[in-house]
Amino acid sequence: MTLDADAIVERRRLRRRLYVWRGITLVLAIGLAVTLGLFASGGLSDKGGAHIARVTVSGMILADAGQRKMLKDIASSDAVKAVIVSIDSPGGTTVGGEELYDGLRRIAEKKPVVATMGTLATSAGYMTAIAADRIFAERTSITGSIGVLFQYGNVGALMQKIGVDVKTIKSAPLKAEPSPFTYPEQPGAAEMIQRLVDDTYAWFVDIVAERRGIPRPDVLKLADGSIYSGRQALDLRLVDEIGGEDAAVAWLESAKGVDKGLKLVDWSPERPYAGLGLADRAMAAVGRMVGIDLSAWSSEGRLDGLVSVWHPQSSSLQ
Repeated sequence: MTLDADAIVERRRLRRRLYVWRGITLVLAIGLAVTLGLFASGGLSDKGGAHIARVTVSGMILADAGQRKMLKDIASSDAVKAVIVSIDSPGGTTVGGEELYDGLRRIAEKKPVVATMGTLATSAGYMTAIAADRIFAERTSITGSIGVLFQYGNVGALMQKIGVDVKTIKSAPLKAEPSPFTYPEQPGAAEMIQRLVDDTYAWFVDIVAERRGIPRPDVLKLADGSIYSGRQALDLRLVDEIGGEDAAVAWLESAKGVDKGLKLVDWSPERPYAGLGLADRAMAAVGRMVGIDLSAWSSEGRLDGLVSVWHPQSSSLQ
């Protein structure tokens, strides 16, 4: 059976229409993904209107370029009338805590900043909290652990027992020390690390004394690594008030004149995927919406160097 000319023309016309509608559908799907991505990353959110910014600090605190940019954006945004820093963290690297502290202090020069403590706000988490104008803790929050540590292992003795000898040629005795392969330990290595820890610890104690208005000798007594409940911390003047986010908002209104009716808007660091283009940011944001963090491939996020962190030795604390 052969088709006449009219039937052939009609079939071709239908095929062209099908291609057109497929193209329109694809464009709409891409547009929807970009729109969702922009919304999730803040491009189409409520950040344009007057609001109180909520910054969540959770998990391990690390140096974070996206976080640094976010804090700068908050500081420069006229729409942000105040900031609530919600902390639930055991701490992390000292550099990560220092970045948060400095960024929040720069914001506090322009607008009110308060901190609320969840389950944990210890070590670098407490370092973050003291950057705020006022600190709120729950009665059973765990805070404190003011201090710094540097941990390293040594397998040199074991390697000698099994007959493995690691040869090292270096420019000076303390270069790349302490080394896990040097046994006995290189003289002066532990003392060098102790000087490093002591210097950072002194800075931590200084900012606690400055921000909390506690004499330095008294801070030194508190900064022995001990942890405290929210109630204990209140008595020790490490926090200002027992309460959560509602109490923080009420204080912002009564003490700083911030309208308590303002909407709370979550701010979070941008996590670019592959590049910095619009499509990349949209893909990253859509990934976060479905629970996939495409920024996990980033080179940042390593827990190297000095750390200010507390964690229980067992899983009995929940």
